[in-house]
Amino acid sequence: MMLTKGLNRGIILIAAALTLSACAGRERDITLRVVQSDQSGPDEFGIIPGKPLQQPDQYTTLPAPNPGGANRTDQNPLGDGVAALGGNPARLNPAGVPRGESALVAYAGRNGVDPNVRTELAQQDEDYRRRKSVFTKFRLKRTDLYNKIYKNETLNAQREMNRYRRAGVPTPTAPPLN
Repeated sequence: MMLTKGLNRGIILIAAALTLSACAGRERDITLRVVQSDQSGPDEFGIIPGKPLQQPDQYTTLPAPNPGGANRTDQNPLGDGVAALGGNPARLNPAGVPRGESALVAYAGRNGVDPNVRTELAQQDEDYRRRKSVFTKFRLKRTDLYNKIYKNETLNAQREMNRYRRAGVPTPTAPPLN
């Protein structure tokens, strides 16, 4: 009698585990930061009303159409805030390399610059995350996987500080151990 009761519990537990694992049959998601909402409606905080339309002084000097670009009636909350505090909103969209960083950029590109480096790195990162996410398909709860996936790729500040100090390099303090 006791053996039958324990066997029935085991069968029920196995059936429950199989039922729950069947719920995880969605397409594999390799994103790292899970910032999805459970709601399917629009984001009411992402909607910014446009500026009022203005009649130009002369219709012959209208700007050329710019599909996908900025419109004169588009809001720019960050630029408006900078202007309200006395700054120059044009500095938010710098053109070229700032004067103070030109020497750094020249030194960094002394051996040549690969124009496709961003696309190559993005592809390598996606491949790496896909390889690391093989066993994350069966998660019951969606979690932030960034630190888990890149754990072996991060530097240990204390260990690096000690290594540099042993080599005689003057170093600032590192964050305290947790």
